[in-house]
Amino acid sequence: MEIMYLVDTSVFLEVLLIQEKRKICKDFFDLNIGNLYISDFSLHSIGVILLRNKKEDIFQRFTIDVVPNIDIITLPKNSYERLVEVKVKFGLDFDDTYQYMVAKEYGLEIATLDSDFKKVRDHVNVRFL
Repeated sequence: MEIMYLVDTSVFLEVLLIQEKRKICKDFFDLNIGNLYISDFSLHSIGVILLRNKKEDIFQRFTIDVVPNIDIITLPKNSYERLVEVKVKFGLDFDDTYQYMVAKEYGLEIATLDSDFKKVRDHVNVRFL
Protein backbone atom coordinates (compact mmCIF):
# COMPACT_ATOMS: atom_id res chain seq x y z
CA MET A 1 0.00 0.00 0.00
CA GLU A 2 1.39 3.36 -1.02
CA ILE A 3 1.75 6.11 1.54
CA MET A 4 -0.22 9.27 0.85
CA TYR A 5 1.43 12.47 2.08
CA LEU A 6 0.21 15.85 3.18
CA VAL A 7 3.20 17.97 2.25
CA ASP A 8 3.86 20.79 4.70
CA THR A 9 4.49 24.33 3.50
CA SER A 10 8.14 24.13 4.55
CA VAL A 11 8.91 21.39 2.02
CA PHE A 12 7.52 23.36 -0.92
CA LEU A 13 9.28 26.55 0.14
CA GLU A 14 12.58 24.72 0.50
CA VAL A 15 12.45 23.88 -3.20
CA LEU A 16 10.89 27.12 -4.42
CA LEU A 17 13.34 29.34 -2.55
CA ILE A 18 16.35 27.14 -3.40
CA GLN A 19 17.33 26.50 0.21
CA GLU A 20 19.74 24.08 1.86
CA LYS A 21 17.58 20.91 1.78
CA ARG A 22 16.22 21.56 -1.71
CA LYS A 23 17.60 18.35 -3.24
CA ILE A 24 16.18 16.12 -0.47
CA CYS A 25 12.77 17.73 -0.92
CA LYS A 26 12.88 17.59 -4.71
CA ASP A 27 13.84 13.91 -4.60
CA PHE A 28 10.92 13.28 -2.23
CA PHE A 29 8.53 14.94 -4.70
CA ASP A 30 9.92 12.95 -7.63
CA LEU A 31 9.59 9.63 -5.76
CA ASN A 32 6.07 10.30 -4.50
CA ILE A 33 4.31 12.11 -7.34
CA GLY A 34 0.71 10.93 -7.45
CA ASN A 35 0.63 10.45 -3.67
CA LEU A 36 0.94 14.07 -2.63
CA TYR A 37 -1.58 16.47 -1.14
CA ILE A 38 -1.36 20.12 -0.19
CA SER A 39 -3.73 21.87 2.17
CA ASP A 40 -5.47 25.01 1.01
CA PHE A 41 -3.73 26.75 3.91
CA SER A 42 -0.28 25.76 2.59
CA LEU A 43 -1.16 26.87 -0.92
CA HIS A 44 -2.29 30.26 0.35
CA SER A 45 0.75 30.60 2.63
CA ILE A 46 3.10 29.88 -0.27
CA GLY A 47 1.31 32.54 -2.31
CA VAL A 48 1.52 35.10 0.50
CA ILE A 49 5.23 34.45 1.10
CA LEU A 50 6.28 34.45 -2.54
CA LEU A 51 4.21 37.47 -3.57
CA ARG A 52 5.28 39.43 -0.49
CA ASN A 53 8.89 38.78 -1.50
CA LYS A 54 8.23 39.85 -5.10
CA LYS A 55 8.69 36.32 -6.44
CA GLU A 56 5.57 36.35 -8.58
CA ASP A 57 7.33 34.42 -11.34
CA ILE A 58 8.11 31.55 -8.95
CA PHE A 59 4.52 31.44 -7.73
CA GLN A 60 3.25 31.46 -11.31
CA ARG A 61 5.53 28.53 -12.24
CA PHE A 62 4.41 26.70 -9.08
CA THR A 63 0.75 27.06 -10.07
CA ILE A 64 1.49 25.76 -13.57
CA ASP A 65 4.01 22.98 -12.80
CA VAL A 66 3.05 21.70 -9.35
CA VAL A 67 -0.53 22.53 -8.45
CA PRO A 68 -2.11 20.51 -11.29
CA ASN A 69 -0.19 17.41 -10.12
CA ILE A 70 -1.29 17.37 -6.48
CA ASP A 71 -4.64 17.35 -4.74
CA ILE A 72 -5.67 20.39 -2.73
CA ILE A 73 -7.60 19.54 0.43
CA THR A 74 -9.21 21.55 3.19
CA LEU A 75 -10.27 21.09 6.78
CA PRO A 76 -13.98 20.28 6.92
CA LYS A 77 -16.11 23.08 8.40
CA ASN A 78 -17.20 21.02 11.40
CA SER A 79 -13.55 20.49 12.44
CA TYR A 80 -12.79 24.16 13.04
CA GLU A 81 -14.54 24.11 16.40
CA ARG A 82 -11.87 21.68 17.68
CA LEU A 83 -8.92 23.67 16.33
CA VAL A 84 -8.22 25.63 19.53
CA GLU A 85 -8.55 22.50 21.66
CA VAL A 86 -6.04 20.64 19.47
CA LYS A 87 -3.68 23.64 19.39
CA VAL A 88 -3.62 23.83 23.19
CA LYS A 89 -3.32 20.05 23.61
CA PHE A 90 -0.18 19.81 21.46
CA GLY A 91 1.28 23.30 21.87
CA LEU A 92 1.34 23.98 18.14
CA ASP A 93 0.85 27.24 16.28
CA PHE A 94 -2.19 27.69 14.03
CA ASP A 95 -0.64 26.50 10.78
CA ASP A 96 0.82 23.32 12.28
CA THR A 97 -2.47 22.59 14.05
CA TYR A 98 -4.32 23.02 10.77
CA GLN A 99 -1.90 20.71 8.95
CA TYR A 100 -2.14 18.09 11.70
CA MET A 101 -5.93 18.17 11.66
CA VAL A 102 -6.09 17.88 7.86
CA ALA A 103 -3.67 14.94 7.90
CA LYS A 104 -5.68 13.23 10.64
CA GLU A 105 -8.99 13.87 8.85
CA TYR A 106 -7.80 12.33 5.57
CA GLY A 107 -5.50 9.63 6.98
CA LEU A 108 -2.36 11.15 5.50
CA GLU A 109 1.23 11.11 6.65
CA ILE A 110 2.77 14.55 7.10
CA ALA A 111 5.96 15.25 5.13
CA THR A 112 7.80 18.16 6.70
CA LEU A 113 11.03 19.88 7.69
CA ASP A 114 9.36 21.39 10.77
CA SER A 115 10.48 19.80 14.04
CA ASP A 116 7.30 21.05 15.78
CA PHE A 117 5.54 18.04 14.31
CA LYS A 118 7.49 15.82 16.74
CA LYS A 119 4.76 16.79 19.20
CA VAL A 120 2.12 14.88 17.22
CA ARG A 121 3.98 11.90 15.83
CA ASP A 122 2.30 9.59 18.35
CA HIS A 123 -1.06 10.57 16.79
CA VAL A 124 -0.26 10.84 13.08
CA ASN A 125 2.62 9.53 10.98
CA VAL A 126 5.24 12.16 10.27
CA ARG A 127 8.11 11.91 7.79
CA PHE A 128 10.88 14.36 8.50
CA LEU A 129 12.92 15.15 5.41
